[in-house]
Amino acid sequence: MSPPVAVAATGVISTLAVGGVILRPFGWSEWVFATAGAALLVALQLLSPADALQGIAAGTDVYLFLAGMMLLAEIARREGLFDYLAARAAGAAKGSPQRLFALVYLVGTAVTVFLSNDATAVVLTPAVIAVARAAKVKDPIPYLLACAFVANAASFVLPISNPANIVVFGEAIPPLGAWLARFALPSLAAILATYGALFLITRKSLGTAIVQPAATPRLSRGGRIAAIGLILAVAALLTASALGTELGLPTAMAGAATLAFVTLAERRSPFPALSGVSWSTLVLVAGLFVIVRALDGIGLEAALVAALQATVQETGALAAPVVGGVVAVLTNLTNNLPLGLVSGGVVAAADAPPHVTDAILIGIDLGPNISVTGSLATILWLIALRREGIAYGALPFLKVGIIVTLPALALALLATML
Repeated sequence: MSPPVAVAATGVISTLAVGGVILRPFGWSEWVFATAGAALLVALQLLSPADALQGIAAGTDVYLFLAGMMLLAEIARREGLFDYLAARAAGAAKGSPQRLFALVYLVGTAVTVFLSNDATAVVLTPAVIAVARAAKVKDPIPYLLACAFVANAASFVLPISNPANIVVFGEAIPPLGAWLARFALPSLAAILATYGALFLITRKSLGTAIVQPAATPRLSRGGRIAAIGLILAVAALLTASALGTELGLPTAMAGAATLAFVTLAERRSPFPALSGVSWSTLVLVAGLFVIVRALDGIGLEAALVAALQATVQETGALAAPVVGGVVAVLTNLTNNLPLGLVSGGVVAAADAPPHVTDAILIGIDLGPNISVTGSLATILWLIALRREGIAYGALPFLKVGIIVTLPALALALLATML
């Protein structure tokens, strides 16, 4: 196969694979398209088996992080911890839908910050649906939108708040202190602006009163152990982040230890919790790592590095908001996971200024709130709604997403310049 044909074939296969991940034709799972694309690249000798294995190996820390986080979230879900927290929030609302909206957003912020945005989408969303039904709210959509939007808006408070953070920075991820110095203000701006805009849009749908829950469900012993495990896991991750070490192994160990303690305390098999974890997500990520490896081989990274360097030079002081805005738009066209993988290599190779790198991360983390296909977390949120019999289309989400996200994105990006 001639070089020009190989480049074109690699581009076409990669584009179709990523498109399949986003659109899921025939209702097939996302991992099918990612792995099929990766396998086809190797089968057609567009990527050597050795390079494919290197691409898979490059994601080891991400796999461990995702596995640990998904296991912790699944244990918390099975032991009723999130249902308990959501019910407590409903009780604390004291009949006020506006207060319940604020509490759901607050709980969603905490879950996102300490357990990642995927946990908010996958685990908290069904719990909020249950509480909304018990409280007989006028319309559950505002509370569910709070889950979806805070999952990305709060996803760069800490390095552990979004797997994309690890993907973008890789081994160069800043220690916790440096991270907070760079992202505390942009995160605060994103969280508050998202809440304000979303509340204004949905306030008429909240109604005037909700039913006070009869009682808060009792938290089981397993739930209490899960809560302690989560607290210890967060402490371990914050310590690892402060020391500047990789986060994957501590996360996986925390998940395994929590599972072991719950299993022993409740005298039950660990396999139901293990089977509840979406292991196919790891396969999806591995396939995307291989695809990105192939795209690097045809010069995509070099072209993007040149484009980034030229943009930084031409836009000067406005480089951060310009680059961040472009990246935010691209996340909604390609999904932030593959774009994050590409951006990680580009950021490292381009030696971009820190404030520009920060803007790229914000674009990848916050930008996906514009559309329902922008991030894996939002796609998982939509699937969670469908499982509960709630329909919410891509167009209504886009209408809300544009109004809510653009101000938050602008404020967050401007905060990187301060």
